[in-house]
This record gives sequence, C-alpha cells and structure tokens, in this order.
Amino acid sequence: MSTYRKLGFDAEETKEVVDNLNLLLANLHVHYQKLRNYHWNVVGHDFFDLHDIFEQEYNEVKIQIDEIAERIRVFGKTPTSTLKEYLEMSEVKETGTDLSSDEMVKEILKDFEILLSFMVDALEAAGEIGDVATEDLLTGYIKRTEKIHWMLTAFVS
Repeated sequence: MSTYRKLGFDAEETKEVVDNLNLLLANLHVHYQKLRNYHWNVVGHDFFDLHDIFEQEYNEVKIQIDEIAERIRVFGKTPTSTLKEYLEMSEVKETGTDLSSDEMVKEILKDFEILLSFMVDALEAAGEIGDVATEDLLTGYIKRTEKIHWMLTAFVS
C-alpha cells in the first residue's frame, strides 16, 4: 500500500532546495553564455564539429535554465534573474574569445565538473524532503552531463 505524499511543500521545507537550485541556475547562465561565446568564436580545423557541439549544448542548457526557474516557481519562490547576480554567485567563470578550440573544450569540461557539483547538492537537498520531481529532473541532467563530459574528454585526448 502506498504511503500518502502531500502535493506541495512549505517555504521552510524548500529553502535549501531553492537555494541550491538558484546556485545551479546562476552557474548554468554563465556556462550558457560561455557556450555561445565559443560557438561564435571557435576557429581551426575542428571548427565545424565544435561549432555544432557548442550550439547543441547551449540549446540544452537553455532548456535546463527554464526548467530550473520554473521548478523554483513551483515552490512559490522567485528565481534569481539578473546577470549581475549570476556573475556574483557563479563558480563558472567567463573567459575571453581568444582561446584555441582545445582550450575552449577544456574550459567546458571544467564547467561540467562545477555544474555536476551543484546538481548533486540540489539533488541531495531535494532527497532530504522527499521531492522526487526535483530529484528526477536533476538525475536526468547528471546523466547527460556525464555523457557529454565523456565525449568531450575523448575529443581532446
């Protein structure tokens, strides 16, 4: 027999989840812009491959950003929404446009490690309150991040 689960959580229960989702959101925004930068500015013999990969990635991140912001709204909170806040909160850092294609990929790989850490933190916070919807969302992101990390690692090896 199934145990009753309530629909909805109160603000106290979700504070840690929301805080972690906002940190992930900030890092994803900086990562998103970095991917666009690299998409526009990659040069070299692997231009076509990386130009397409960076575009695929920023389109995926754009969806994740929207889903995370909407998840925060489900909890009745307002997601962090300004570039100033994102830059202040983010551990993912901007770079210039003068990187080689290999340097760009290595930067993205570093970003994935940072993002994975924030995904796991948010996942653990969601697990503590029995928030299976957020856990499911984040588990999908983690699987995808691990796979693209593997692929890009193979690319620069």
